[in-house]
Amino acid sequence: MEKITVRKLTQEEKKQMDIESWGIWEKEISTFPWSYDTQEDCYIISGKAKITDTDTGKSVEIAEDDFVVFAPELKCTWEIIEPIKKYYRFV
Repeated sequence: MEKITVRKLTQEEKKQMDIESWGIWEKEISTFPWSYDTQEDCYIISGKAKITDTDTGKSVEIAEDDFVVFAPELKCTWEIIEPIKKYYRFV
């Protein structure tokens, strides 16, 4: 199972998930370590980042209009390339 998955959502999926009711997180250009205790679902509103899995070295770039799922137990490094803004929820 991938620890980071990225895909596009249809308008219907966005509506069903009620994404606009989720919390909003913003961050300036920076690089920092992060780890997840639980699954996070997020929808990128704007910006761009590269997330690198610390265990495997595998990197994924995310940008506007991406729906991203971060698996529990993921340890990674976030490199924010353009200031980022996202809706998020922990499930």
